[in-house]
Amino acid sequence: MSQITLQPIAEDVYAAPQLSAEAMAAAAEAGFKAVMNNRPDMEGGPDQPSSASIEAAAQAAGLAYAYLPVQGGYQSPEEIAQCAELLKSLPRPLLMFCRSGARSTRLFMQAQALDERG
Repeated sequence: MSQITLQPIAEDVYAAPQLSAEAMAAAAEAGFKAVMNNRPDMEGGPDQPSSASIEAAAQAAGLAYAYLPVQGGYQSPEEIAQCAELLKSLPRPLLMFCRSGARSTRLFMQAQALDERG
């Protein structure tokens, strides 16, 4: 996974910048069981890999895949709640990604806080 910058955000959850479809096999080889894409399609223009292409590659690599696109500056209470639900159902270790990794990290932290409030 030398081409992927991983940022640990929990014991078994990591954030990364934009991943390619090709990176899914490397993620599986590194031991990840699931990937969550938090970046809206086309946010970075036509060169950004589509969720569909990443999902197909993730499934081919044996990874669970979730697509929860959120804006960089704001995640709604509904999106945070959706993330909390996904965090309960997705196998770990989990790799979350967005443009830089910061949005996924923030979304994870907010979902954890929501879960702790119950």
